[in-house]
Amino acid sequence: MKKYLIAAVLSCTAFPAYAQEEAPPKPITVSGNVALVSDYRFRGVSQSDKGAAIQGGITVSHESGVYVGTWGSNLAGWGTFGGSNMELDLIAGYKKDLGDGLALDVGVTWYMYPSGADKTDFAEPYVKLSSSLGPVSVLAGVAYAPAQEALGNWSNTPESAAGDKEDNLYLWADVSGGIPNTPITLKTHLGGSKGNPGLGPNGTSVTPTGSYLDWMLGADAAVGPLVFGVAYVDTNIKKSETTYIQPNFSRVKDGSSIADGRVVFSVSAAF
Repeated sequence: MKKYLIAAVLSCTAFPAYAQEEAPPKPITVSGNVALVSDYRFRGVSQSDKGAAIQGGITVSHESGVYVGTWGSNLAGWGTFGGSNMELDLIAGYKKDLGDGLALDVGVTWYMYPSGADKTDFAEPYVKLSSSLGPVSVLAGVAYAPAQEALGNWSNTPESAAGDKEDNLYLWADVSGGIPNTPITLKTHLGGSKGNPGLGPNGTSVTPTGSYLDWMLGADAAVGPLVFGVAYVDTNIKKSETTYIQPNFSRVKDGSSIADGRVVFSVSAAF
């Protein structure tokens, strides 16, 4: 009771700025983002047939560290998602500050494709550990999707494999750092996938060749409320390795690989 009485007295004094600074943070915060990208690359592989995509998400976070969110993007090519040709991710997790600049993030992503083909949705739990050293931020993560039909090998077997279930492992690391006295941030990413070396029920695979690496080098520039980005995205997937999953793994327009090196441009805003 005493602390509330003191707060009430202070609020009536000639120090409104001080009282405002001492106001406790809100227990629930809402944040979001929207972006336009020249190519939607998921772990190095184009999900938009090497064309532009509009993306956006929103996250609701509690002061305890619990959060829920959703993120979406349009799709094209690469299998038969069908329906609205949209990816809609549902995300839930818990983030905890470990001290000394370390943070632990544990959660799960449910990938879904509204009104799309059957057995396309799947769940993928993840663990991320992040740290900051001055202007440099480092993140290491592991995502493991347990065996599910959406990840199964339904094509690369001598007999019918309908109903097959496979799992998938993805390891990655991100490093970013701002250039002092500039609005520019440099960023890099390296990831490794291991899973189904065939196609699932919707004609796609999270790990098209069974195992591969993807990487990215790029830069962002903040201009007012907008962030303009450019990045080179590539994989070590060779054209000869994807022969057995053609024509699914080629761009509809010209037959080129949807995992070859490409410069991707973006403009985004956050709130």
